[in-house]
Amino acid sequence: MSIDLTEYTGRVKREPKERLSLIRSLTVAEQSAVFVQLSPYVQQEILKQFTNSEAVSLIDHCDPRQAENILSHMKDLKRRTKIITKVKTDAREKIEYFLRFHPKATTSLISFNYVVLPDGATIGQAADALDEHYQDTGAFPEIFIQSAGKVTGEVPLSVLVRQRNTALLKRFIIPVQTITYQAEVGEVIDVFSSSQRKKVVVLDYDESILGVIYADDALQLFGKLPTESFYNISGLDESERPFDTAWEKFTHRRKWLVLNLVTCFMAGSMIFVFKDTLDQLVILAMYIPIVAGMGGNAGSQTFAVMLRGLTLGTISFTNGWLAIKREVGAALLNGVLIGAIVAIISLLWNESAILGLVVGISMICVHVVAGFTGAFVPLFLKHIGKDPAAMSTMIITTATDVLGLLCLLGLGSWLMM
Repeated sequence: MSIDLTEYTGRVKREPKERLSLIRSLTVAEQSAVFVQLSPYVQQEILKQFTNSEAVSLIDHCDPRQAENILSHMKDLKRRTKIITKVKTDAREKIEYFLRFHPKATTSLISFNYVVLPDGATIGQAADALDEHYQDTGAFPEIFIQSAGKVTGEVPLSVLVRQRNTALLKRFIIPVQTITYQAEVGEVIDVFSSSQRKKVVVLDYDESILGVIYADDALQLFGKLPTESFYNISGLDESERPFDTAWEKFTHRRKWLVLNLVTCFMAGSMIFVFKDTLDQLVILAMYIPIVAGMGGNAGSQTFAVMLRGLTLGTISFTNGWLAIKREVGAALLNGVLIGAIVAIISLLWNESAILGLVVGISMICVHVVAGFTGAFVPLFLKHIGKDPAAMSTMIITTATDVLGLLCLLGLGSWLMM
């Protein structure tokens, strides 16, 4: 049920004893809509009775110009500093969370050049607000309109030039694209990619404005992502192109191929260590490519998921442990399923229950290793400042090959010889 905020505003002005209870009975958005209509004296009287938390929520809902005016009248300098610090910290944390949609997105992408006016304001009042803002910042702001503390749209600057000062702003509102700072990364990207408007307004959980992003600035961040990711996964320099000379291609690729050769020898060393086992249990040799191949595929699946998260900025080394745990859990379940299938095939094909057990356990082992390394390695490399896309695949493949073969041949030596 909607309430008449004009009536509330009048009662807050007329009834000092009921003032606090009247304000507290409203939502934060409604409090803001009423609060900005009050005189500075009444505003300060209310803030004196508010807790710091209530004051922060209220001021955070105002536009920067309104917040500055309110805080400038606060005489308790120590309390004012605490509130300013809290408001700035909360806003910065929310904005940084929103900017996870791209690892190169910074707070400079967010514009705070705007004013918020109630839908009952006139063109003349808007002109006064713009003039005040321009005197402070030297820039003309965006004009956003709110009803009951919630954004309903914007009014173009051109309207102020053409219309009478007494005309109400609500007659000239046009829709504006909005998105909450808590939106999923995919939703953020979709909004920027599909938006036909030049700006997107980022909203707080209470539908107050956190800032404005201009769509063209955001879209510039996405342009090279797919190509860069493809080149890096392949171990290529992103500057390499199809018609480069043979020598240029050679210089770009040689270091990765040499490094890959070293890792292949590491995997091959497992076969050398257990050559006596293979001499007596030749049957194990047929399962070597199966174990290595399944481990590589499982590691690639996990790595692809983690690389996408790193590229979009949704995951990092500090918050990635839950993802690692879940990837290992999923790998264990996959390992049990694939291991059971391979064990049954081994039992029926080779008529050996022990061989089925060895191969089945090896499959579980290699999947768990693939899940852990596929998740941990790219996060760790990113954390230490290395390129996870270019280096991870070789490390993951080496780990799955070496540990998978160690499990297969080691268990074979122990249980079958």
